[in-house]
Amino acid sequence: MRATEKAGPLAGALSTLDRRSRFELIGEIPLDFPTHHPQGMAFAKGLTFLSSVEILEAPYPAADPALRTPGRGSGHVFVLGEGGELIRDIPVGEGAVYHPGGIDFDGEHIWVSVAEYRAASGSIVYTIDPDTFEVRERFRVDDHIGWILRDPGLDLVFGGSWGSRQLFTWDTEGRLVDQWENPGHFVDYQDAQLLGPGLLLCSGISLLPQANGTALELGGLALVEPLRQSIRLDVPISVFSGAGHVITRNPVTITADESGLLLHAAPDDGDDPGGTRILSYRII
Repeated sequence: MRATEKAGPLAGALSTLDRRSRFELIGEIPLDFPTHHPQGMAFAKGLTFLSSVEILEAPYPAADPALRTPGRGSGHVFVLGEGGELIRDIPVGEGAVYHPGGIDFDGEHIWVSVAEYRAASGSIVYTIDPDTFEVRERFRVDDHIGWILRDPGLDLVFGGSWGSRQLFTWDTEGRLVDQWENPGHFVDYQDAQLLGPGLLLCSGISLLPQANGTALELGGLALVEPLRQSIRLDVPISVFSGAGHVITRNPVTITADESGLLLHAAPDDGDDPGGTRILSYRII
């Protein structure tokens, strides 16, 4: 589960993805501890960092997600060894701000956003030192930020709102540089990683109602260029875990080895059949 260098070749290989791309399961690592509801995943220093929300009292739903009750919960960033063993459980958030989102490693720190579990609310942006596990608050945002990452080449921070309907750019002190409406409507981005300066890989899910009253989980990957306010590529994903969740439901990280692209995902919750597993797929 070691990450390769994020660079141009990875972005170039991803640009060839289309609806005919196949995903071959080549490995799975079961996580033998309470994982709750995983959200984001990043690899750093030979370790896997997995953010997750533990729901103690679910928010009361509302047609407008901004009007949900706050609920209660705890935010976690789990630090895992190569075999999936739990090395550290890092608490993040405070009070009603308990829902971590998608995370990424910028070469120095893991960036983590923790939000209230409702739209148009509030968030705290943290960094975690992958060597010492020290947590540092960076800035606060008056909105639900569902994922966060820093682009060290541009020294900018990118993130997305509830469902990534709004996309943001900040400087590293939290000053807003840009905000724009997401022109894509196929999936709501849940996790993101930096591929190169100004280029993001975003992954996510939509729940599409079916005629029989059930919902289909449609997954997707997108190459997003925040400085251009554009989506370079949108690809639907219809590969499912053993528990029936589309593999881009929450944590996703792409790496590469000598054989090509690998997608790593943890789509299942701790209380799903079989629990949470980190699944690795070769993209063909």
